[in-house]
Amino acid sequence: MHSEEKLMSKKKPAFAVNDELNKYLAEHRRNIKIPIFYEDLLRFQGAVVVYDKNDEDTLWVRTYYSEFEREEIDVSLKKVYMILHSDGNEETIQYLNVDAIDFCTFGNSKPFRIKIRNILNDNYTYFYIKKTDASRVYGLEIEHILSPYNLNFLVYKNTLIEEHITGIPGDTFIKDFLPKCTELQKSQIAKEFVKFNERSMIRLLGDMRSYNYVIVPTHDFDHVVYKIRAIDFDQQCFEGKFKVYYPQFFKENYPMVKLVGAKLQESSIAQYKIEERSIIAKRILSSEDRINQLITCMKNDVISTDENVVQLKEEIYNFTNDMEFRKSENMGEILESALEFVKRNYEDMNIEDINII
Repeated sequence: MHSEEKLMSKKKPAFAVNDELNKYLAEHRRNIKIPIFYEDLLRFQGAVVVYDKNDEDTLWVRTYYSEFEREEIDVSLKKVYMILHSDGNEETIQYLNVDAIDFCTFGNSKPFRIKIRNILNDNYTYFYIKKTDASRVYGLEIEHILSPYNLNFLVYKNTLIEEHITGIPGDTFIKDFLPKCTELQKSQIAKEFVKFNERSMIRLLGDMRSYNYVIVPTHDFDHVVYKIRAIDFDQQCFEGKFKVYYPQFFKENYPMVKLVGAKLQESSIAQYKIEERSIIAKRILSSEDRINQLITCMKNDVISTDENVVQLKEEIYNFTNDMEFRKSENMGEILESALEFVKRNYEDMNIEDINII
């Protein structure tokens, strides 16, 4: 694992969702009419900075609207919540309150974060409203199919609704929680980072710096198990440098890389990589029709530059010596080759195992 060089492009453009992808989303009930658009939320009159419990700027601002507009926006946001999390039935809207509409100017997506509270019990949750970007839509859908986690999101015209992914932001965890972990917990976190690193690389999800993923602690009998989940998907299949798709090469993740080196032997790292590849291969095989349908959409789409495509397919070819990568003409074909490579290796491995038996 190496230190970071200049990896990322200055800014990735947003790509429109084309008709074929829209049809795919409609078939899988992702494309549903919603009562509010991203642009509607931009009409706020002002905003105040949101600070965390340590009085540090969170890079979010809390917006406020005119009284007339706020009333209309609140009703629409409650309806969106019901569509996202329920069957859209509006009978329970009376029990919901929009506690906050926050706006973030940091990053590509400039999202709005909506805090919805149930007034009967004060339970609350968040969801996000962003501009639609085909890269992010592909990233979300691939995560839903190929990762251990299901994702809930909606697309309508130029507006994307995403559910909130709970967990401790990676940068916060590395700074405040990791030093307090036991040695056994650190070993388990190192294992999970190896798997996360492999999963991100295989499905070509870039820019997994520490603030673009979360750590999810789960209590299991007498110990805590830690998992790592991506939360930002707009760098799906865009960059030309293969290293961008490895979390290990970002300087923000150096403490995790250092942990892997300290806690895991090379043989264990290799074992965990094989485990992750096998799990992904099983998911590809169990959802083959859906992933093939999505890849077909991606192959007929433009979600990167010609230069990036040429660079990436050459760098992956140098890594794998698989000629299928060199034959690829766009990012969809590169990803298809990557998934086929993983699936083929898994099937070959199983055949060898059977022969041994």
